Amino acid sequence: MDEILIQKVSTLSGVLGIEKLYFIHVAKDLSLPEEITKNFPDLLAPADESIKSDIRGIIKEFNFPDNLDIEVVVEEGKPMDTVLRWSKIKDVDLLIMGRKENLEGSGSLAKTMAHRAPCPVLFLTEKAPVKIPERILIPMDFSEHSKLSLEFGQKLANETGAKLIGLHVYSVPTGYYKTGKSYDEFAEIMEGHAKKDFEKFFAKLDMKPIDCLFRCKDDGNEGRFIIRVSLEEKADLILMGSRGRTASAAALLGSVAEKLVNINNTIPMLVFKKKGENMSFMDALKKI
Repeated sequence: MDEILIQKVSTLSGVLGIEKLYFIHVAKDLSLPEEITKNFPDLLAPADESIKSDIRGIIKEFNFPDNLDIEVVVEEGKPMDTVLRWSKIKDVDLLIMGRKENLEGSGSLAKTMAHRAPCPVLFLTEKAPVKIPERILIPMDFSEHSKLSLEFGQKLANETGAKLIGLHVYSVPTGYYKTGKSYDEFAEIMEGHAKKDFEKFFAKLDMKPIDCLFRCKDDGNEGRFIIRVSLEEKADLILMGSRGRTASAAALLGSVAEKLVNINNTIPMLVFKKKGENMSFMDALKKI
């Protein structure tokens, strides 16, 4: 996965305007057990410098811009805590992680990182083509976070020439039949309201409306439904806003973004959040 991820980052680094890249490897323990070193004195532990050398070797295989500052970091400790600590130390603007589809690995670190990262997180998937995005899908509920995602998407589209496609998912209330309307009739009413909300939303923005799909969810999982629509529309990036500050560090994503992070190993996805807005429960208490 390292080679796949590095190749994709090299393709995107110029488009994203990256000035400095940190490649970080976290090992649980860089030392060998004492008994092993005693029995095999010629055996060398994988010291941080040798690991750095291996990573630099992979990086050299790909065409990164000459003016890009690259630093390789090798640390010992817990992966999640170490990456988050370095993100804060280096004041990073974006975390980039891989998502595996067939390769070995649970993906639990990537899922948790989407919750706890202090900045946007870009997930690059194992099997998606190495390319600059051409069709960016933005799930929208016409909230403040939709506005932030849209503004970021517009900047990305200006750099890449990609087409922005909005997606608003609605559903028919369970008690629709009590109104005397059929399912299809009530779905049409819900879509009409959504389109009015879309017009009001863009009336407040200083940008031209984008094409927006209005889709009635016909199964239980909104995340799977969004992925299905994304594949139908040949989207090569999903741009999803987080919910923002909440009182609990365990609930930093909206429910739809969380479902997508949990199941999406197929389409590259950017979870957008205002840098530094995620806070722990204790941090939130201090703000009260």
